[in-house]
This record gives sequence, structure tokens and C-alpha cells, in this order.
Amino acid sequence: MADSVVIWTLDWVPMPDGPAGFVRDLRLRWACEEAGVSYKVRTIPFEGRETNHLDRQPFGQVPYLDDGEIRMFESGACLLHLARKSEVLMPRDPVDEAQALQWTIAALNSVEMVSVPWWFLDITGAQENGLTGWLESRLSHIERVLSAREWLAADRFTVADLAMADVLRVTKVRAFGNRPATEAYVSRVTDRPAFKKAYADQMAHFEAANAKTARAQE
Repeated sequence: MADSVVIWTLDWVPMPDGPAGFVRDLRLRWACEEAGVSYKVRTIPFEGRETNHLDRQPFGQVPYLDDGEIRMFESGACLLHLARKSEVLMPRDPVDEAQALQWTIAALNSVEMVSVPWWFLDITGAQENGLTGWLESRLSHIERVLSAREWLAADRFTVADLAMADVLRVTKVRAFGNRPATEAYVSRVTDRPAFKKAYADQMAHFEAANAKTARAQE
């Protein structure tokens, strides 16, 4: 069925200092673009977002996904669901598939679980950030891996690179320390046409919403 995939995100976020360009529906847009999966984007209101869609996302977050009769939440789970639709994202060889799977989980569970609370503490102006050493360790390990290979799995781009690059491209994380292999990797992955389109589409979505909000306040 055409356009059977529906990606749900917020109808608006504050700009220019808000999360536009990093809201995680971008991961799902990007995956669909890479895999050639047709999709639509629908929205829920920013106001009341903590409680207005708990029937679909029990933590009041976005994104969540419809794919025919399948209804899913959690960006990582949705990403893996989409990856299974295309060999571009998920290799069919069992060994390569296992590598792609392990590195996707590593991006979300070993790196992002540290990086998100680290940068959140940083932007709140905390006097001490006890996660800095932990983050330094995780990023140093990634730098070591990326110094020895171009891609994380299967000797080519996979869903693992999509997930890892999206975690590592966060501005504060990218600027933290000197990691040339990681920087080259993030630049290489985000130079892909599918990422550029997904990013541009998300930014256009939120820019239009902000313009509409500004007009309503005049």
C-alpha cells in the first residue's frame, strides 16, 4: 500500500534555540529515504505533548510509527523495523546483520545513554558534570573503532551508521574533544543525500510552523 508508513512528530518546536533538526522523527525519515520506503508525516500538538498521546507513546514522546496494522513507539525500535524493509539498511547475510544490529544497539545504549544526560546537564549550567569522564571514555572507544574502519558493519553503510552518526552529530557532542576519525565519519554519513533530504524536510516543517505561530501572535 502506497504511503502506508506514517511517522508522527510534533506540530511545532521553539526556534531557533529548540531541537529542530534533532527531533528523532528525523531518524525515521532518514531511514525511509535510504530504503526507498514511501511515507507521510503527521503531527501531534506541542502544547500538552506530555499527556496528549499517551495511548500511542506511554512516555509522552515522539516519534511513533504506523505501518499498516503495525503501531510502534521508540525511535530505535521503529528504526530497526524500517531497516528490515531494505537490504540498504539491514544486510541479509547473518554475520553482517548481527554486526549491524549490535552497533545499532551500541549507538543507542552505550553512547546515547551517556551523551544525552551529559549535554542536558551541560545546558542547565550544572557546576559539575559527573558524566564527563564516562562520555570521554565512550567517545574514545568509538574514535578507536572508527580509526580502523570506514563503516561499522558489513564494510558499507547500514542502519548502524545511521543510528551512530545521528547520536554523534549532536552539536555539543561533536564539539567535545578532538576526534578526527569520528568527525570524518559524521561528515561522511551526514553528507548522504537521504540524510540531507530528511534534515531539510524536518527543518522546513518546523520553520513553517514557527512562521504560522509568529503570524498568529501579530
